[in-house]
Amino acid sequence: MMGKKSILAALIGCTMAASAGVQATTLKLSHNQDTSTPVHQAMKLLAKRAKALSDGELKIRIYPNAQLGSQRESLELVQNGALDMAKSNAAELEAFAKAYSAFNMPYLFTDRDHYYRALESDLGREILNSSADNGFIGVTYYDAGARSFYSSKPITSPDDLKGMKVRVQPSPTAVSMVKNLGGNPTPLAFGELYTALQQGVVDAAENNIPSMTLNRHSEVVKYFSLDEHTMVPDVLVISTASWNKLSDMEREALTQAAAESMQEMKTIWAEAEVAERQSAEKTGVEFVEVDKAPFQQAVEPMYTELKEKDADLYQLVEGLRKL
Repeated sequence: MMGKKSILAALIGCTMAASAGVQATTLKLSHNQDTSTPVHQAMKLLAKRAKALSDGELKIRIYPNAQLGSQRESLELVQNGALDMAKSNAAELEAFAKAYSAFNMPYLFTDRDHYYRALESDLGREILNSSADNGFIGVTYYDAGARSFYSSKPITSPDDLKGMKVRVQPSPTAVSMVKNLGGNPTPLAFGELYTALQQGVVDAAENNIPSMTLNRHSEVVKYFSLDEHTMVPDVLVISTASWNKLSDMEREALTQAAAESMQEMKTIWAEAEVAERQSAEKTGVEFVEVDKAPFQQAVEPMYTELKEKDADLYQLVEGLRKL
């Protein structure tokens, strides 16, 4: 019997085969979020601009809501060439290409301007290219805001996290962060989080404001504590095999369309964050200002440990910090 991944790969393969012989190139793009999210809106612009810039020769078909599998499943399909493109984030990509783990270090960036300087820098592009030998290439970054803790109680210091089961992404750095802050990290698929919060399987989660509201987590939590421990970008990736099949013109169109969609995402994200915070407040979620200093002090050993264990990665992290 075929497993879920095999079935997905077969379905995608059949679709690709059926389109053989058609002049236009169609790339299939998978992501795990709803069509109302800012990242989906940015991808729609990406598809529109890629088609226009290539005179209709390059089309991107978007599959939202994990239709082609979870975020990790989609990445694995991209990696082995069974799927063209996927949206992931630096936390999940850490397991596929080490350089992405730099973005997962807590309190890496001082503010949003610093964050964007890093994404648009030579170091940012170096990280996107770092996975080429692992089956995929980063095309661009999308803003995913600052991640903070939300729960049924306010979290204003690391002491408040002691004994709490905190949902994290399957990232060693995210797990280490929560441990250093005194919580119990619980890796869990994002699609399972609403029920897990509702049923007490986890006590807290950490994400940005739109992810909390648009996925209805604001129905089952009462407080969003603005500790802003990480700014982890979403990342649009393409299979190396699919990239190599594109013509020079198609690559140029995709690269330019991706850059334009990234810039547009800045505005889309800022507007969404304001709107979704207002929406959450109307449903009774209280936003709590936090003194970040105790959180920063609690995770500082992560930098010391990184310096001792991986000098090259530490240098990359320090390069991003100093931009």
